[in-house]
Amino acid sequence: MASSEHPSAGNSGPSFGPRFFFSPSGWPYLLVPFIPAAIALEVTHASDGLIFFAAAAGVIPTAALMGRATEEVAAKSGPGIGGLLNVTFGNAPELIIALFALQAGLHEVVKASVIGSILGNILLVMGAAMLAGGLVGGRSHQTFNRTAANVQSLMLFLAVAAMVMPAIFELVEGQGLPGIDQERIDFDGTVEDLSLAVAIVLIATYAIGLLFSLRTHRSLFNPHQEGEEGHDDTWGWSIRTSVIALAVAGIAVGGMSEILVGSIEGASESIGLSEFFIGVIVVAIVGNAAEHWVAVLVAIKDKMDLSVNIAIGSSAQVALFVAPALVLTSFFLGPGPMPLVFNGFEISALALGVLIAYQVTNEGESNWFEGLQLLALYAILGLTFFYA
Repeated sequence: MASSEHPSAGNSGPSFGPRFFFSPSGWPYLLVPFIPAAIALEVTHASDGLIFFAAAAGVIPTAALMGRATEEVAAKSGPGIGGLLNVTFGNAPELIIALFALQAGLHEVVKASVIGSILGNILLVMGAAMLAGGLVGGRSHQTFNRTAANVQSLMLFLAVAAMVMPAIFELVEGQGLPGIDQERIDFDGTVEDLSLAVAIVLIATYAIGLLFSLRTHRSLFNPHQEGEEGHDDTWGWSIRTSVIALAVAGIAVGGMSEILVGSIEGASESIGLSEFFIGVIVVAIVGNAAEHWVAVLVAIKDKMDLSVNIAIGSSAQVALFVAPALVLTSFFLGPGPMPLVFNGFEISALALGVLIAYQVTNEGESNWFEGLQLLALYAILGLTFFYA
């Protein structure tokens, strides 16, 4: 489960000048002009490629604001509610994007973005964090809580095992696995029922996991709270300001997501990228860009417990909550139920990524070369997806 603490800018509040916007915490807000640009391009019916790139860039600052507002509310809500807020809104931007894609009937894009989010966290984010923590931080190795990392890695591993079972069922008993960019809504109903049952089990496991990480074993996942204030990196916003910012960010993320999803099909044709690649790489990275940067930033500061927690915990949340929530929602939204039937590329990449992530976190320490290897694997998978 995700931790109930996230660092950002200094604890005395930001000074919104040039130095802030070019600081590690302020760079996402440099992309704010892309929000009105995406709206203008959409209204003027510009090319889908331009609309897609503007909307993708516009999602990043809105997601960053949502994360900041969540942190500010969590800081004043106590560790229990604060932790619940963080894990609830941790993947909200990508969930919102997926809901719009679900409504548009882009099931394969939705599933690709789920797989891409998991792979992006455990390979791209964790790899970049380990690489930056070692090279930029100038450390031969870094350590983190092995027990907490193993608990989350095991949860992710078991969740992924459950997620691929409907695909195995369809491979053995049904029509076989779907192909790249092959939208299938002609399943026989059995695999949809199986996916629904799996989704219910995963969400129940997620709820129990929250109890485990936020109450019965809180000290394991949030050791910072034992002897000092847990939120020393907030900007000092009031609850009212934070709630207003959260509402504004939610509306902005929804607007950018609708524009983004509406341009995917046209952008796929105009820029020569498959919808599968856009979902598994581009959408997955855009939805979590701000959170990804936080993981790298804290690794440079030698806070590897938090960095690994963000990477593995976010992946576990996607597998245990986001994916099953989308399956449940598909029964009421879109052209029909979305079964958890992934294509062969997705299943293979997911299995390899989770196995390697479990192995890397098993020792409780990391070095920059391990990070480089994780990034190399992510690059190889990305190239494979590109040529698929």
